[in-house]
Amino acid sequence: MTDQTLLERPLAVPAYSTGKTTARRRLNGLLPYAFVIPPALYLLVFMFWPLGKQIYLSLTRTRLANPNRSTFIGLGNYERLLDNPDFYTTLQITLIYSVMAVVIGVAVGLVAALALNRPFPGRTLVRGILLFGWAVPNVAAALVWLWIFNERSGILNTIVTGLGLERISWLTSTEIALPSILLVTVWQVAPFVMLVMLAALQSVPEEVKEAAVVDGADKLNVFKSVTLPHILPTLQLVSLLVMVWSIRRFDIIYLLTGGGPVGSTSTLIVKLRQVAFENHDLGLSSTYGVVGLILALSVAAIHALFNHRRQKMSSR
Repeated sequence: MTDQTLLERPLAVPAYSTGKTTARRRLNGLLPYAFVIPPALYLLVFMFWPLGKQIYLSLTRTRLANPNRSTFIGLGNYERLLDNPDFYTTLQITLIYSVMAVVIGVAVGLVAALALNRPFPGRTLVRGILLFGWAVPNVAAALVWLWIFNERSGILNTIVTGLGLERISWLTSTEIALPSILLVTVWQVAPFVMLVMLAALQSVPEEVKEAAVVDGADKLNVFKSVTLPHILPTLQLVSLLVMVWSIRRFDIIYLLTGGGPVGSTSTLIVKLRQVAFENHDLGLSSTYGVVGLILALSVAAIHALFNHRRQKMSSR
């Protein structure tokens, strides 16, 4: 056999090598499912199953004393809800609280991020101090603010009386209670917004801003024409998060006012707790929860619509 013949003959591949390659390909094909299945099971057990149970309970007459005995009544709880004037008051309070938390919290956080985006002595220390409100646990924060809002010995009323004014009932006045809750919410939300927006601001290309300055643009026009379009997706996303968090916020409101006085700070989630554990009506309380879910999903849908339009316009 000549050397030319040996070169032309195909090399024999061992059978065990081919089988090993095939097994490796199958393993690589199954590897993505190994990463997806655990979180999918977690969401199914701890999110979608309780959510489905809540939706089912909203269609039943279920009492807290015997939650395993339910009577299916269809949309009866929703009819009761729509016929109840307190529901519209609760919905109005929820919307006012959530919208104002977004407007004021995002505005304060954005201004703080713009201020901290420039280097100055002690910037790191200032960042750490401003993040304190977001880092403190909600229960501890509520206890601190209960002392601050105390009508007799609170620091706010100490300042007010020091200015020669009358003491203010921060948490027991129907006109002041909701703004007081909103103040605490902004104190908690603004640091998170500041942190996210600061990261977005630092990603704005400096050469684009410098080019705008060379073309004669002032600082305001640079912000409107260069910085704002670049950070707008992040701004929309953080507004969505703050809105959804405000709709479902419970601990701060309940610990400070319990939904009072006279229901002036009773949001959907606080009302849900009251109907379930004070009125012992699990069916109607689940209906409040479904309404809150629909409200949050509506906000997310509006965000997705604006995001789709923005991407469509930018692709033109």
